[in-house]
Amino acid sequence: MIEMRKLGRTDIEVSSVCLGTMTWGEQNTEAEGHAQMDLALERGINFFDTAELYPIPPKAETQGRTEEIIGTWFKARGTRDKVILASKVVGRTGNTWFRDDGSEGRLTRSQIEEAVNKNLKRLQTDYIDLYQIHWPDRVVSQFGTNPTIWQPQDPAPDETPIEETLSVLADLVKAGKLRHIGLSNESAWGTMRYLQASETKGLPRVASIQNAYSLLNRTFETNLAEIDAREQVGLLAYSPLAQGFLTGKYRGGARPAGSRWALFDRQQRYQTPGAEAAAEAYFDLAEQLSLTPTELALAFVHSRPFVTSMIIGATNLDQLGQDIDAAEIDLGHEALERINTAYQIHGNTCP
Repeated sequence: MIEMRKLGRTDIEVSSVCLGTMTWGEQNTEAEGHAQMDLALERGINFFDTAELYPIPPKAETQGRTEEIIGTWFKARGTRDKVILASKVVGRTGNTWFRDDGSEGRLTRSQIEEAVNKNLKRLQTDYIDLYQIHWPDRVVSQFGTNPTIWQPQDPAPDETPIEETLSVLADLVKAGKLRHIGLSNESAWGTMRYLQASETKGLPRVASIQNAYSLLNRTFETNLAEIDAREQVGLLAYSPLAQGFLTGKYRGGARPAGSRWALFDRQQRYQTPGAEAAAEAYFDLAEQLSLTPTELALAFVHSRPFVTSMIIGATNLDQLGQDIDAAEIDLGHEALERINTAYQIHGNTCP
């Protein structure tokens, strides 16, 4: 059975596996999205994650379709009260299709309020359980652009202060539109600034942080894992399969028909120097342990004490079922030690 874990310091319990939705409306139809939600709920998953940005890849023509698919499922099934629903507002972006007036994305009061109202309309619900800032309003390295050595960057002249963004979200919590607040693609510094603002100004406390985490990217452990231990801001781990690279389907440069790499060629985050050698080491280890590469990768992420929930996504029901099954595998001490040995050799090849 899927475990239930506390979401930060809230009174909410979420399933240790979260259903990711970003393919719905692009790679998956509405009917396929509905079928995935049916299966997830049947398997004990009560936690779904989406965003105003979705589906991926982001495009003006498709933006918002994923939330609409979830909304029609809620209406057809009457299941809103059975799901802990997470969504997101975009951070700083040059894309202009999110806002009615064509503004570039910023985390200002007017933009957040507009985003939330649109989220709710598409989702056909009166409230969102966990509302996350998809990425910061600050100018930061992110989404695999992290340099080997961090370089300081000057703040943008129109950077929205964290306290201002959190104040807007506080008002939306008071209005009953949002229950709790979370972060995504955030740093240790940014997370602590949000926590400081909540403590000193009486604003909502962030409950979680949604960052990439996998065998190829364990950077969360460097500083953010301590924040989880001391502040109970747990990880919602996205890309536990490294956008499919840890399944083995791209071995030797293969691009299977229908895969994201074949369709969109957006996998550069997992094609960094050393990434292939690291993945091969984990593939070899999986074989030695009589596991599939997918089972090893997902069971590892699910086992980490700082992971509140592991976000899985699939384009068909067989994949989804196999991913859920993998979360129920107990790797044991010896296997974890062997994973750590490989990690010491290869490190974080895909931050």
